[in-house]
Amino acid sequence: MGMYAMTGGATGIGAAIKAQLLSEGHEVIVIDIKDADIEADLSSREGRELSNTELAKRAEAGLDGFIACAGVGSHINPPSLIARINYFGAIASIEGARDLVAKKKGAMLIVSSTSAMLGHNAELVALLEQGDETAACEAADALDGHSAYAGGKLALTRWMRLQCVEYAKNGVRLNAIAPGYTETPLTAPIANHPDYGAAISQYKASIPVGFAGTPEDQASAACFLLSPQARYICGSVLFVDGGSDAMARRAEF
Repeated sequence: MGMYAMTGGATGIGAAIKAQLLSEGHEVIVIDIKDADIEADLSSREGRELSNTELAKRAEAGLDGFIACAGVGSHINPPSLIARINYFGAIASIEGARDLVAKKKGAMLIVSSTSAMLGHNAELVALLEQGDETAACEAADALDGHSAYAGGKLALTRWMRLQCVEYAKNGVRLNAIAPGYTETPLTAPIANHPDYGAAISQYKASIPVGFAGTPEDQASAACFLLSPQARYICGSVLFVDGGSDAMARRAEF
């Protein structure tokens, strides 16, 4: 069986991915701000460095896979925290684990979102892609939470597409899942938020398959992309959203 590591494995989608990997007989190293094998704050450079250093010690022989799942929702204030964790923290953790995954010719997975395709702030996305954390966080704080969240997920997904070729040359498959609305501890505060609650209810009612997703739905897709059965899938974004992206962007592919 394999050895996997992941960020954000304590709750929600991350916890479901961890549970499925464990049920398949794998070992899983979880990195999170609390209740984890490696406790680190990915919103800070120091936390990212600590995470990468500790993971290298625990997985010296290599990893079969790595999942960048840690993230916060659009309700978090200040919005700059969304940029720090969802984008800069994710990339730092992936880059920190890349050589470990290359040792076993494994796979890496980014957890994106359908929000990445549904509107964003071009200035924020450009600053994220330039890697200017200070300026990007300043730009994020001038926006609402949804714009910061969507922009971060778009930039992260573009980063995956830009990097996947070089990663593949080193034997690492890099892909993403894009969850639609999924009932998790992260989405619960948004669903009950006075500014976002009504919109969330309307969105849930519009999902083509007729129901909201569960963390287990996302875990099934994630574990497939990490598995040998997906060995020829590289640089892909798998929408796990009940048809919501197809409904919103019917003529785009």
